[in-house]
Amino acid sequence: MTTLITVIAFVLLLTLLIIIHELGHFLLAKLFGVTVEEFGFGLPPRALTLFRAAGTVFSLNWVPFGGFVRLKGENEVIVERRFEKGSFGGAGNFARICILCGGVAMNFILAFVLFTAGFSVGRWVPYHYTKVQLEDAIARGELVVDKGVFVQALIKGGAADTAGVPKGSAILSVDNHPVTTPEEVIAFQKGKASVAYTLRVTTGKTVTMTVPLADGKAGIALADSSIRSNTRPLLRSVVVAWNEMMFMTVQTIKGIYNLFHTLLTRLNVPEGITGIVGIYGLTSSAVQEGFMTYLQLVALLSLSLAILNILPLPALDGGRLLFVLAEIVIRRPLNQRFELLTNMIGFFLLIGLIIIITFNDVIHLF
Repeated sequence: MTTLITVIAFVLLLTLLIIIHELGHFLLAKLFGVTVEEFGFGLPPRALTLFRAAGTVFSLNWVPFGGFVRLKGENEVIVERRFEKGSFGGAGNFARICILCGGVAMNFILAFVLFTAGFSVGRWVPYHYTKVQLEDAIARGELVVDKGVFVQALIKGGAADTAGVPKGSAILSVDNHPVTTPEEVIAFQKGKASVAYTLRVTTGKTVTMTVPLADGKAGIALADSSIRSNTRPLLRSVVVAWNEMMFMTVQTIKGIYNLFHTLLTRLNVPEGITGIVGIYGLTSSAVQEGFMTYLQLVALLSLSLAILNILPLPALDGGRLLFVLAEIVIRRPLNQRFELLTNMIGFFLLIGLIIIITFNDVIHLF
């Protein structure tokens, strides 16, 4: 049942993020009078036509996640058709910039809404807080420190990770022996092949799990305290959400730079970079930890998708935006065949990068 829920949550996550992104392109295109020929749910080939509305075909496609928007004339090489009324090319420079940025804006808005909700009713603890900020937040009652034994981290593929022990849960007892310090957990595990953990997960539910041991170890990093958050006023949550997003944006850009730098200089994928397989693993962990943790993952991935898409790389929105800006500078249309070829090459390079990262994810599974 857990596997089924994880698969559903994973497909919904990817579909939501991409459909929201494409909806941004769709709404801005409609606003500026550009004809949207097709709004596809899933990726081609087309399975069936759902309905037609205002000149747009809404289709269901065979690849069960993602989506796309096809604008009139966006890939047209004949100049007259490329700039005819209702086409993307004929919409004007400002309109085209807005349409291309629409998807990124929607992902950014979704992330901001989720972060704001998470830092208010969801009681999320910000990652961007420094030690001084944490101490200040604890002093004013925004954050609360709980004492006990907590699962701070799991070794990927380790015994506890495989058994499904949720990160952030509290270990209440080991083989029915109550524990209050990490040292007691280590003592009760010594010399045993397996133990039964009684855990309080982040949702407050108490569960018991049997975990195999290797040399008395379960592959868990333990902590003697955990920080949780109280609810915040809405305006305070907005400020915290914005600061969190700025922090995550900087970290994401650093991660992207590190990815390309490491690939080019060392020919391998750096730690911390994950693809589809890794995202599935994160989804599985989030589902086990609860709905609010799952929403936090959605928020982080929505922000990451926005940042990735605005990069000035061929095949991405940022790359297409670069072509529009170039046309503004030189004051004439670029060769459409050159643009299409560049985007096609960029697309295949992007697919190659995804395959490399996914292969790296699979290697780490074993």
